Amino acid sequence: MRLLSWNIHKGIGGRDRRYSLQRIIDCIDHEHPDLVCLQEVDRLVKRSSFDDQPRLLGNSLNLLSHYQSNVSVAAGTYGNLILSKWPIASAHRISLKRGKRKSRGAQLVHIETPRGILHLVNTHLGLDERERHWQMDYLLQHQLFQSYATLPTVIVGDFNDWRNTLGNAALASKGFRQVTTPTSRFRSFPSWLPVGGLDKMFMSEGMQSNQARVVRTSLAREASDHLPVVVDFTISAS
Repeated sequence: MRLLSWNIHKGIGGRDRRYSLQRIIDCIDHEHPDLVCLQEVDRLVKRSSFDDQPRLLGNSLNLLSHYQSNVSVAAGTYGNLILSKWPIASAHRISLKRGKRKSRGAQLVHIETPRGILHLVNTHLGLDERERHWQMDYLLQHQLFQSYATLPTVIVGDFNDWRNTLGNAALASKGFRQVTTPTSRFRSFPSWLPVGGLDKMFMSEGMQSNQARVVRTSLAREASDHLPVVVDFTISAS
């Protein structure tokens, strides 16, 4: 199975500031993923030509989609999006908003893969380190998350974790292993000259990552201010 995670920056290029959802579609399509977790996806927002990006991405890539709105932008929204080759059995949202800070959230979906149910979590954490630790603790202790703790689980997204402190804290205590390590091999931001490994993947026990990499094509460098991360993995038999 192949999973791609990417903060697509609303389809706006990191350096040229040009909006082009087609560049995002072409980059994703080139990697042939079975599962896609995206952050900063617009829906009906002026800066992205009022496009319904969740619908356009799903239709163009011929994948099922589930969208999570996190932030209102005039009459539109932006948030997280999961695309899947396989049926989405159920989907839930956990708010990770803390106080007056920007609204954040986590998508929890169950994917009916050929190897059984996969619990997939797509998130985009805050800019403050203390906020991020609170958000991860809150997510892992949430009743919804705990209800599916026995399922093979992947937690993925833009963690904004410059100092890489989350992996050794709550995630490690819950048995999650970081796949995107060492950090020096997974620098994904900014796309044109990556210095930070902000885009990360963590897997629970019973899962095996076969290959993990950052997509460094010229088109990926232009399409967003982040680079995509791709992981090939397997789920152990039940």
